[in-house]
Formats: sequence, structure tokens, C-alpha cells
Amino acid sequence: QVQLVESGGGLVQAGGSLRLSCAASGGIVSNYAMAWFRQAPGKERVLVASITWTSGSTSYADSVKGRFTISRDNAKNTLYLQMSSLKPEDTGVYYCAAGVTYGRAWSPEYRYWGQGTQVTVSS
Repeated sequence: QVQLVESGGGLVQAGGSLRLSCAASGGIVSNYAMAWFRQAPGKERVLVASITWTSGSTSYADSVKGRFTISRDNAKNTLYLQMSSLKPEDTGVYYCAAGVTYGRAWSPEYRYWGQGTQVTVSS
């Protein structure tokens, strides 16, 4: 019943920008936090950025600090990831996630996942 639908991925040259969106539905309006994960080819899925829904507190992986910005629109139940100065190593499938217990926003313990959107950064 909980649905997360990502959009906005694509092919971009190094140095370019993309904005990912994740539309949430199905009873997670009071969700504590949401996050973006990335899975590169042949690698494990890693946490990229998280945000608490009420206070808007954010956290970022060191590899994306200063380049990516996570945000949310509470009224639209939508999560965003603005990605700038993209590098080839940012390539991967980006997943939106929700449904984590209080205090665990920066963790892999999310229960709900979107289907993922592919981001490819060419050099």
C-alpha cells in the first residue's frame, strides 16, 4: 500500500546537474525520515542523503557533500535530490526510501523502497 515512485534520472555529462523526485503515497504522511540510496554497478547500495520530515534535518555521505541537496515538500509528500557537479562515480541506480524508526534516519533500516531511477554520468 505504501508507494514510492522515483523520477528524474537520465544521462548527463560530468559537471552537469539532475534533480530526482520521489512521490510518496499510502499512509506515510507522518513518516519520520526519508532518504536516497545509490547502487553502483557491481556494488552494494549505499546511503547518499537523508532528511527528517518534520524538522528538515539533513545528512550526507562525504562523497556528495557540497554537491547534492536533499529536500522535501510536505504538502506534496515528495522528496527531492538536487545533484550538481556530477561525476562519473555518481553513476548508479538511485532509490528513494521511507519508513525508518525514530533516530535512525542515517541508517540502512528503511522498510519501504521505490523501484529506482538510473543516473548515468559520462566523462
